[in-house]
Amino acid sequence: MARPDDDALTWDGDDDPTLAGNTGPAAPLPAGYRAVGKGSERLDHPPHTDAAADRPATETETAADAPAPLGNAALVGIGVFAGVYLLFCLGWLLGARNLQLVAQLFLDPIAFQVTLWLAVAAPPLWFATVFLLTRSARVWVRLTLLAAGAVLLVPWPFVLSGASL
Repeated sequence: MARPDDDALTWDGDDDPTLAGNTGPAAPLPAGYRAVGKGSERLDHPPHTDAAADRPATETETAADAPAPLGNAALVGIGVFAGVYLLFCLGWLLGARNLQLVAQLFLDPIAFQVTLWLAVAAPPLWFATVFLLTRSARVWVRLTLLAAGAVLLVPWPFVLSGASL
């Protein structure tokens, strides 16, 4: 039993075997869960089987199949870029609306509508393409490509003329 002086330093459930600091026997994880972090190697992992070969997969195969989780800074960076790309869609829509009268002198109205919606769709398409094609790449590659798209897809009609409602 703990001393009364130590009662203030303990919590109910400190003897939970799934906590990181406990050295007791660890319960197996439910199917679909993977232990990460310090002490995760102590957990009893049932090896998943490779359905094509009906053989247990090795530990290196299971680690290579799972993508590494993103850190907090990467998630915040991706969220900021998602917001920037959403604003770019709005900027292309508002900026192109201001150019509609001038564009009628040079383009057929149908061609203007096609280019307008391609310009509005370009930022989310860039974001989705980078996000899907860089799933297994390093985080800095993904963030660099998102930054390059943010530079390339600036809605210049909106930037130069502003939004006059």
